[in-house]
Amino acid sequence: MSATPTTTRAALVTGAGTGIGLALATMLAEEGYRLTLAGKRKDLLDAAADQLRAVGGVAIAVPADVASSDEIRDLVTAHQQHHGRLDVLVNNAGTIVPGGISDAHVDDIDAQFAVNQRAVHLLTRAAAPLLKASGAEHGKALLANISSILGRVPEAGVAAYSATKAAVIGLTQAAHAELAPYGVQATVLCPAYTDTNMSAGSGLPSHELIQPRDVAEAVRFLLRTSPACVVPEIQLIRTADRPFTWH
Repeated sequence: MSATPTTTRAALVTGAGTGIGLALATMLAEEGYRLTLAGKRKDLLDAAADQLRAVGGVAIAVPADVASSDEIRDLVTAHQQHHGRLDVLVNNAGTIVPGGISDAHVDDIDAQFAVNQRAVHLLTRAAAPLLKASGAEHGKALLANISSILGRVPEAGVAAYSATKAAVIGLTQAAHAELAPYGVQATVLCPAYTDTNMSAGSGLPSHELIQPRDVAEAVRFLLRTSPACVVPEIQLIRTADRPFTWH
């Protein structure tokens, strides 16, 4: 990583304290972006920000519960006050409560929709003016939403989670249609089981899981495509899942 940022551009990543979010933040810092790291746990965010600063990154940690519309508003305000602009928004925060349709508690269903889908909508809405301004300036701002392959191929026992991730795919498609005229590209990423805490209950060995850096490298690719190139969706499928069945 360079000693100082190579660009004045800035990015905001939710769920940035661990796993995919931290890998994304690390990659964006390597690319020279000034960062806002958001998440519920202050200790993890502070550690992540310190880790990035130690190798020359510029990062602030903003604890925020994205299930709260007020905290989403405050998060975007904090980012704008510190960085003054937003070129990349990554909606990565997520939660899962396993359970079948007949067993799911309404509070668990609501919690998953609040974090996995509603927060993506609300944060995109709050950040849209900043993204549009950057898109108008350099022709390409990026909205990257982290969904899941379960949004495409739902599984039994995680119905609510699968539904939230399918909703993120649809929301991203609509966001691109609305924001593309302003120079904002929207892409949804759908990774299979990834080596994070959320996959701990899968029983799968680490070497058979998508790695967080795989998702980060997919977003790095998006940063480097031209404004004329649109990538609506990226699916990251485990080698062990082949042959993949399209539904």
